[in-house]
Amino acid sequence: MSDTPADDEQLEETVTPAEVRVRRSPRYFRFMITGAVLFAIVALILTFSFPENPTYDRGSVFGFLLAIGVVVGVALGAVVALLVDRTTARRARSVQADRIDVRTPETGTPPARQEVSQPEPGTQNDSTSDTQS
Repeated sequence: MSDTPADDEQLEETVTPAEVRVRRSPRYFRFMITGAVLFAIVALILTFSFPENPTYDRGSVFGFLLAIGVVVGVALGAVVALLVDRTTARRARSVQADRIDVRTPETGTPPARQEVSQPEPGTQNDSTSDTQS
């Protein structure tokens, strides 16, 4: 694209002032992953804090606690993210912004396409040869 006066005359710019609300929002996935990791650590601590059960070995106990803990951690992380989102929504502020729409008028004919010839698959180009002398 060139910045010639002829190109600038063809563009139609529309500037519309608008009031928008700006606020910060939490990243839900990070909160849920943090909750899952914290409850996985809690499951590990609980596994080794009690004496070993003769019916189940420590690996089984850790697996059960891990499965339950990760689900609870993800759920609590999502709830915390929702609460943080609600509190940050209260602090949202309104600012003035300009919306700029730039339109180019349509011409009657589309620009010409350049076709590049490419060899068909399975054919050889004359410049490359598989035979050796």
